Amino acid sequence: MAISLSVVLLLAIILVVMIRAGSIKTGPAIVAALLGFFLASSGMAPTIQNFLDSVARSINSINF
Repeated sequence: MAISLSVVLLLAIILVVMIRAGSIKTGPAIVAALLGFFLASSGMAPTIQNFLDSVARSINSINF
């Protein structure tokens, strides 16, 4: 759950920065947010979550 919240917060910050910088307009940003909302309630959500979890585990296992 903590990883999901962190990813949502990071993506929200990126979206706000892109809107304020003018690289994405408000309309497409709303469409992207709605797409994410509906994608999260679809049957693909567990697959996407498993992928993001495996990416997070891979990044966590990297020793610098």
